Amino acid sequence: MIRILAAVLATTVLAAPVQAQEARELTIPGNPILADGDYYSTDPAPFVADGQLWILAGRDQAPPDVNDFIMGEWQLLKTADPASGKWTHYPAIAKPETVFAWAEEARAYAGQIVQGPDKRYYLYAPVLEKNSDAQDRFAIGVAVADRPTGPWRDAHPAGPIISQRVPVANTIQNIDPTVLMDDDGKVYIYWGTFGQLRGMELARDMITPKGPEQKIGGLDGFFEAPWIMKRKGTYYMLYAGNKAGPSSECTPAVYHACIAYGSAPSPMGPWTYRGVALKPVSSTTSHPGAVEFKGQWYMAYHTADAAGGGHFRRSVALDKMEWDDSVSPARIRTVVPTLRPQPPLAPSRNVARSAWASASNDPVPVQFWIKSLNDGITKSAPLPPDMWGSWTGNNPTRQWIEYRWDKPVTLDGSRIWFWNDQPAGSGMGVAPPAAWHLEYWQKGWKPVRGASGYGLATGSYQDVSFSPVTTRCLRAVMDASTDGKTHAALAVQEWEALAPAAAPVNVRAAEAAPPPCK
Repeated sequence: MIRILAAVLATTVLAAPVQAQEARELTIPGNPILADGDYYSTDPAPFVADGQLWILAGRDQAPPDVNDFIMGEWQLLKTADPASGKWTHYPAIAKPETVFAWAEEARAYAGQIVQGPDKRYYLYAPVLEKNSDAQDRFAIGVAVADRPTGPWRDAHPAGPIISQRVPVANTIQNIDPTVLMDDDGKVYIYWGTFGQLRGMELARDMITPKGPEQKIGGLDGFFEAPWIMKRKGTYYMLYAGNKAGPSSECTPAVYHACIAYGSAPSPMGPWTYRGVALKPVSSTTSHPGAVEFKGQWYMAYHTADAAGGGHFRRSVALDKMEWDDSVSPARIRTVVPTLRPQPPLAPSRNVARSAWASASNDPVPVQFWIKSLNDGITKSAPLPPDMWGSWTGNNPTRQWIEYRWDKPVTLDGSRIWFWNDQPAGSGMGVAPPAAWHLEYWQKGWKPVRGASGYGLATGSYQDVSFSPVTTRCLRAVMDASTDGKTHAALAVQEWEALAPAAAPVNVRAAEAAPPPCK
């Protein structure tokens, strides 16, 4: 999935240490909470302390062209009233290497802060062991502090409480811990990724594994990012779900995730899948946290919506989470993400944003996402779901992508951005097309007239102008690259359809497709 791709494609970059800074007061008119691109925030873990709502978050520090999780520190956000938009930001409250002598730097993954029975705060932190012969060196340590902002110190200097070596040998990646202090004083921890979820009881010291470690099942499509909570005697587990497919209620694209959830009558189950609590957002990863504050439940999550944001430059958002108590157990109503007020889009000749996209290879392979064709976004280092693509084990000689409008539009140009991982003339992977052309619908598909030329370069827009046509449908028809034996796949990151003059941009909101071109 996304973490596998990052490991394969990324150039590993260690971010330079950042000095801790004083808290800063912010007035935020909406989501994401940190939106100016100065600080990215990720993997939110909300909690309530001293009458305030706090959110622990990691910090994404990857450059815009690096596809890797570069996360050097944890930070905090605090508010007395989410509706007020007033937040206090505490940068760099802790770093792996300064809290845990046994940890490497730059891998401050998703953690959680929980207040213990001794009124101290415990930080459950997945970090990399620097001296370990484990196949996967991620391990979970515990730090303790008298207040959420620290200073934090290792509560178990002997090493992690969970790894591939302790408390029992396992072969999973030990990240994404979530902890519940139950009403009877018992403490439970859950963790896992790549479809593997584990759980066990901790002693009342919040540190010592009481065991046994158990495999958690019943949560359909579980991928990672568990979040445990309890409401009215029922246990709920939120998680990043990756049950992908064209008819999935979770996500059509395998690299994206929804936030799904399940319920159980006891901490260790049996767990039953209940549905989707948050649909896919703008970042491929999704990570939930939920908490009740002053009688209202909230869900925290992250997106790629901040300035300069991306899949590895994410930002925390917070929205109300509502319950449907007409059923038992109570259902979580699907959270509707909100976004701070945005300036109107500049007038543009591009009318593709109001079109519905389709392709000859419908249903599109689950690693790609056809919605990216006309989202107005191009990236220097895109991931597969940032584009339409056609890769299969047996690629055809020709493919097409199509825009369909509700009513006729007049066009006299187009811009297309091809993507490749193999050179022209290849018969494998994704290569630039051998040739391509545009067609419009007028009682049948017809080539546009007077085309200025069809460029084949990748990594930038290829511009085409042509004699004006008025139509409801436009196609880009592409011939696949071949080595004479097999054909490569094709991929397009963005495709624009240009009207003769700029006009206000209308973005298509409806999911239903306009009638076919006939």
